[in-house]
Amino acid sequence: MRCVAVFVGINHASAKVDFDNNIQLSLTLAALSIGLWWTFDRSRSGFGFGVGIAFLATVVTQLLVYNGVYQYTSPDFLYVRSWLPCIYFAGGITMGNIGRQLAMYECKVIAEKSHQE
Repeated sequence: MRCVAVFVGINHASAKVDFDNNIQLSLTLAALSIGLWWTFDRSRSGFGFGVGIAFLATVVTQLLVYNGVYQYTSPDFLYVRSWLPCIYFAGGITMGNIGRQLAMYECKVIAEKSHQE
């Protein structure tokens, strides 16, 4: 639950906090996203999953923007906002942790059912 709250805070900060330029915003969000990973995951597979999600989701977003399906009011770099991969990375880490917790709960429930029989 804390991981979700931190992700929502990062997402909210990307929209509401005013920075002098987009590079400062991107670096701040990158540091917060790495901090989220360090605090709640710290696994190589989690980091790889977050980077993979960030890359794939940014490519998909770029394709949507390039084809005119979606557009930004002021794109930063190659039609995509520069802070977007940081948000996708944090979201990937958060969803990975949620999935891990659900899998652990499911294993626990299955183990308890087999002991009751």
